[in-house]
Amino acid sequence: MKPRVYIDGKEGTTGLQIYERLQSRTDIELLMIEEEKRKDPKERRELINAADLTFFCLPDQAAAEAAGFVTSKEARIIDASTAHRTAPGWAYGFAELSLAHREAVIHSRFTANPGCHATGFIAAVYPLTAAGILPKTAAVTAFSLTGYSGGGKKMIAEYEARERPALYDTPRLYGLNLKHKHLPEMKAVCSLEKNPVFCPVVDDYYKGMAVTVMLDNSMLKGNPSAEQVHEILTAHYEGQKLVKVHSFGYEEPMIAAGTMAGKDSLVLIVNGYDKQTIVTALFDNLGKGASGAAVQNMNLMLGFEETAGLVV
Repeated sequence: MKPRVYIDGKEGTTGLQIYERLQSRTDIELLMIEEEKRKDPKERRELINAADLTFFCLPDQAAAEAAGFVTSKEARIIDASTAHRTAPGWAYGFAELSLAHREAVIHSRFTANPGCHATGFIAAVYPLTAAGILPKTAAVTAFSLTGYSGGGKKMIAEYEARERPALYDTPRLYGLNLKHKHLPEMKAVCSLEKNPVFCPVVDDYYKGMAVTVMLDNSMLKGNPSAEQVHEILTAHYEGQKLVKVHSFGYEEPMIAAGTMAGKDSLVLIVNGYDKQTIVTALFDNLGKGASGAAVQNMNLMLGFEETAGLVV
């Protein structure tokens, strides 16, 4: 019998992207809700408990509420919202971080899908704190460039409107209160004692992301060179199918944030010299930063090949 899968919130950007990746799959059965009942709690509750796995593609409060609908002991959940990313009892859905993370996703009933900005930051920082190279007391600085699709339907409509403010043509910094909603998972997953100093930037292109972590090498144990940081990251992700580390340095004088648009994988690029290092995670904010990662987690939870239905 094929596993039954339901997308609660299929009409949103993440839900639609998950549906696109699943609609042609012949190894699962997609459960569909009638359009007029898609916000009906009773109907949603029945589908969540009838499905072997449900994706929550909902606002945080709605996702927390939907978690309360789960009564079947067989039902499994992947939550794409922020609601459960640091919650007890929820696996953090970034299997490449460690064998323990992978096993947690495979066996958990409840998996929290990582945030897009958090994915890039954690991909660069987790291996360094896990290896004891980056002190947990460190004040880490990062910025993130993203396409406007990461802002959901409202932001997409604003950017694609026939008439819009002229300054939308230029990059725009946001999260200026330094309390971005991805900070709790960035701090917790990397075991940092302080919130990173983090600034996201949205620009006038649809999708693609570049998250850059900036390091003064004197803050790292043993004062390693940028090449040595590259070696640590390369060893950490050796053999992974969806996270790769580029050869040291970058052959072009610039890194374009849209380079990985349309793919569900992530590439880390290390640049720098003896005293300073930058690590840039390149990926699609709708791919490895959201829906692609969610489908990867579904594959692991249901026993499918990890990259099934994904563009590597």
